[in-house]
Amino acid sequence: MKIHTLEQQQTLPISLNEAWAFFSTPANLEKITPADIGFEITSPLEYQMFEGQIITYRVKLAPLLRLSWVTEIKCVVEGHSFVDEQRFGPYKFWQHRHEFEAVPDGVLMRDKVHYALPFGPFGALAHGLFVRRKLEWIFASRQRILTEYFAAQ
Repeated sequence: MKIHTLEQQQTLPISLNEAWAFFSTPANLEKITPADIGFEITSPLEYQMFEGQIITYRVKLAPLLRLSWVTEIKCVVEGHSFVDEQRFGPYKFWQHRHEFEAVPDGVLMRDKVHYALPFGPFGALAHGLFVRRKLEWIFASRQRILTEYFAAQ
């Protein structure tokens, strides 16, 4: 199984407390996910995430193809970091670490995703043809959405 890594960082002009309050609220994930993904949270949500929380979603893989995705929140370090791991979904393996650090201009947010695709050589081909580019596009879109969202605050 080939594990791929995607890393990104962004400085947001907000305090560490504001960043944590926003990113540890599961409902805000819909706000920062591009509409083209057709992302919909399907589980009841608590206001604040917690370790062991299971969150279910539906995502659009193609115009008429929607898929369920189940993640678990792990390794919560209040005000600093958390991990979401796929329990069921489109990837063979998915682990997304979110980290937040106070810096002079606000908060440095780091994302590190480790992921693997199913279907052996077909998954490797899909990764090279479109999966990697799609993930990069999603994270670039999130950066733009977050910049606009926090600039308007």
